[in-house]
Amino acid sequence: MSSRPIAESRDEQLARNVAELLGELRVAQAAVQFLFGFLLTVAFTDLFRAASGFEKGLHLAAVLLAATSTALLAAPPVWHRMLFREGRREDILQIGNKSVLGGLICLAAAVTATVSLIAKVIFGAITMAVIGPAVGLLFGVLWFVVPHHIRRRRGAEPVPATDGE
Repeated sequence: MSSRPIAESRDEQLARNVAELLGELRVAQAAVQFLFGFLLTVAFTDLFRAASGFEKGLHLAAVLLAATSTALLAAPPVWHRMLFREGRREDILQIGNKSVLGGLICLAAAVTATVSLIAKVIFGAITMAVIGPAVGLLFGVLWFVVPHHIRRRRGAEPVPATDGE
């Protein structure tokens, strides 16, 4: 087996990158759909009716973050479906990457808000004040700090993206 990479045309590279982006989105979309479904059902429980204004506000914030995440994560496949025959793969990749990152940030914030809400309802405000930021920090470290350190460990600045990544 040869260790040399097979040359790929720009169009093939863009097609592969779009397929990779859409594949990656399946994981994130499943997560946000489960969370969104859970959050929607909570509003119809007796316990929710007795919740404080703060708890209801935190719930609404989590719902809005999950809805925003859904919209941002669903946008690139829609754009691909609408524009793929027009040779706009590069545009889809460049803008789609930003949309996905925004969607992931909203997903992390929605999960953090949801965990904070659960901690508040079950254990109280002090537990929420500890657990909420810890969950947000976990997302921040795993999703953003670790990739930054991996990049730095290579000893190079980020390579300019030519494929929308």
